[in-house]
Amino acid sequence: MAHNPLENIVYIAVPEELERSLGAFTLDPSVLLPVETTGPAERWDPAELSWEMIIAAMLKILAYEPDHEDSGYYREFIGAVKPDVLEELTNTAIVKAQNEQFEIAEEIFRAIRGLAPGNQRTALNLALLFEQRAEHTENTELRIEFEESAAEIYHELVSGTEDVIPDVNLYAGYFFLKTRDFERALHHLRAYVDEGDDAEKIRTTRKTIEEVEEQNLQDTLFKEAYDFIRMGREDDGVARARLFVEKNPDIWNGWFLLGWGLRRLEKYEEARDAFLKVVQLGQSSVDTLNELAICLMELDEFAEAEKNLLAALRSEPENTKIMANLGVLAMKKGELEEARRFFEVVLEFDPDDTLTQQLISQLPDAE
Repeated sequence: MAHNPLENIVYIAVPEELERSLGAFTLDPSVLLPVETTGPAERWDPAELSWEMIIAAMLKILAYEPDHEDSGYYREFIGAVKPDVLEELTNTAIVKAQNEQFEIAEEIFRAIRGLAPGNQRTALNLALLFEQRAEHTENTELRIEFEESAAEIYHELVSGTEDVIPDVNLYAGYFFLKTRDFERALHHLRAYVDEGDDAEKIRTTRKTIEEVEEQNLQDTLFKEAYDFIRMGREDDGVARARLFVEKNPDIWNGWFLLGWGLRRLEKYEEARDAFLKVVQLGQSSVDTLNELAICLMELDEFAEAEKNLLAALRSEPENTKIMANLGVLAMKKGELEEARRFFEVVLEFDPDDTLTQQLISQLPDAE
C-alpha cells in the first residue's frame, strides 16, 4: 500500500470566542485547522499543539492537495504568520536538492507551488528537480516517470498563459533537447532568444540552435532510435541508429546513440568502435568516456578502460557512477581491496546506492 503523506494530520476547531487577528488576517472559527502530529494521529496529545505544527500541516496539504477546499485560507494564514516563508522554503529546497536529498526537496517544492500556484518560477523549480532526479537514477522506469513529470510541468507553464517568463522557455528548450524532442526544443529555444534579456545566455542559446540545425538532429531516424533504445527495443533502435550514421557520418550524437544501443545488446566490440568514433569527432564527455570504458572492460582491455575512467573522474571528481565503475574494473583485475575502497567512497556519497551495496557484498570480508 502506498504511503499517505497526509496520514499524520488531524483537524482541530478554533474556539468560537477566539477571533485572533494576525496582521490583516483574522482567524475564522468556522474553518478547522490542520495539525501535523509527530506520530500516529490517534495518539496525538493536544497539549503539544504549536503554530509550527499547524503551518507544517497546511504546507503538506498544499503540497499534495493543492485544490483542497480551504487552500486559499491556508495560504493567507501562512502568509500572515510567516511572511518570508516562500524565500525560506525555496532556499531550503535548493540546498536539499544540491545535497541530493531529493524526496525532501520535492515535498518542499510541491508545498511552495501549492503556496504560490500562479508563480511560474516555483513550478519551474519543481520541473528542474524532476530533471535532476531523472539524471540521478539508473532505474529506467523511474527516469521516464521523472522526465514525464517535468514535461507535464513545462506543458502547463507554456500553455497556461501567454505571458511566459523567458527562463521557462530556456529550460524547457534544453529539457526537450535532452529528451530528443528536437522540434519542441527549437521552438522554446527560439522563443528565449526572442524574449530573453541575458546577453550571454542568448548567445549560447543561438549557438545551440545552430548546432541542432546544422547537425540535422531533427531527423526522425535519430528520435526513433533514441526512443526505441530507451524503451528497451535495442534491436530496432540500433537499426535506425545505423541508418542515421550512414546519412550523417560526421555527427557524433548518432555514433553515441549507436554505441549505447550496441552496448546494451552486449555487442561490446562494435560498441567500443562506435564510442571511439565519438571521441574521434571531438566529443570526449564523461558519458562517452564511461560508456567506452564499460565496453573496454568487457573486452578485457583493462588498461584502456582505466585510462578513460580516470580521465572522466578528473573531469567530474565526485561522479559516483565513474567511481563505481573503477571499483568494478578493480574487481575484474582481481584487486579486491582497491575495489572495496572505490565502493566505500561511493557509499559515502550515496549510502542508498543499492547496486554498489550489492557489489561490495560480493567482496570477501576485509582481513
